[in-house]
Amino acid sequence: MNRRTVTLAVAAISALMASGGAFAQKKYDEGANDKEIKIGGISPYSGPASSYGTIGKGIKAYFDKVNAEGGVNGRKLVWVSYDDGYNPARTVEMARKLVEQDEVLFIFNVLGTPTNSAIHKYMNQKKVPQLFNATGATKWGDQKDYPWTMGWQPSYQSEGKIYAQHILETKPNAKIGIIYQNDDYGRDYLKGFEDGLGDKAKTMIIKKLSYEATDPTIDSQMVELKASGADTFFNITIPKFAAQAIKKAADIGWKPTHYLNGVSSSVASVILPAGPENAIDVITAYYLKDPTDPSWLGTKEYNDWVVWMHKFYPQGDLKDSNNVFAYSAAQTLVEVLKKSGNNLTRENVMKQAASLDITLPMLLPGVNVKTAADDFFPIERQQLQKWDGKSWVRFGKVYGR
Repeated sequence: MNRRTVTLAVAAISALMASGGAFAQKKYDEGANDKEIKIGGISPYSGPASSYGTIGKGIKAYFDKVNAEGGVNGRKLVWVSYDDGYNPARTVEMARKLVEQDEVLFIFNVLGTPTNSAIHKYMNQKKVPQLFNATGATKWGDQKDYPWTMGWQPSYQSEGKIYAQHILETKPNAKIGIIYQNDDYGRDYLKGFEDGLGDKAKTMIIKKLSYEATDPTIDSQMVELKASGADTFFNITIPKFAAQAIKKAADIGWKPTHYLNGVSSSVASVILPAGPENAIDVITAYYLKDPTDPSWLGTKEYNDWVVWMHKFYPQGDLKDSNNVFAYSAAQTLVEVLKKSGNNLTRENVMKQAASLDITLPMLLPGVNVKTAADDFFPIERQQLQKWDGKSWVRFGKVYGR
């Protein structure tokens, strides 16, 4: 046997060993195998937060795109998604069904702070990833006590601080009225805002009112806020009530400087129902490219999103930023699964989710997704934008770190 034959033989044996090693390295937990990855979802397809239901539908549409292109590492993504109606008790029921009966590998992008809070301990006790929650509650970044839970979007407290900072810079003598949802979501935003104002919170905030997610309207609160004499308004509401607040303020002739939490900045589900003319000069903070912003028209990133919408989610609204949210969150998850390779255990999925450093096509310039073993806050940058009657117009610096 000459030297060349020996070299080829050694190379062949090495390749065979490498192949066998790679095969041996395949590891699976429930919900994954050679052919598919089963992913659980819970969305409010009905109920007071049903405008967010498009996120769950958009995620399925993005998975359909990935599957049409061959899947992730040759595996199809199977999306098992249930409706909880934004009812925490129902969320618990659906989470148990997904974990114990459907045996999903993990749960992804469950919508809502009260709903995710209801399953927070359960998911961590079961050691099943509760990944990239569709809520900005600060508690999702507690990797020490809840290592199986991670958020995705900027935290509500950090966003609240942005509004406070802007008020201190532009209107230091503001008289502030606030409405907030009476749950962890509303209180989280409120805490960040009050922390941002610091010692001045006690004198600048002259009225705070709450509402329940099950309330039919917030009309009476809006009348009371106007009567308080507030000239600045922090609107901490989900889309149904955000639209009501904008419209009612116009109806009663109240024209404060209006700050709207970013989770309700969708043109389709908030601004249009409220009346675009009623929302002029409303300010919000965001991190995604709004699909109504004409500055993105013609860019590759926007065009790719539109092509995806037309092909895989034709019933979706091109004016709804929640569909940009779904697209971008799903892209983040796909990156995690690609990095997980053939080690599709729950532990490895969380490990890969905690080692991201990527940009996404529909994030605003200067915004990225970055995590670490001690940093479970994937997106930490945002920019203010103001409604001009036709679209959101960005202004000022990018806040965050």
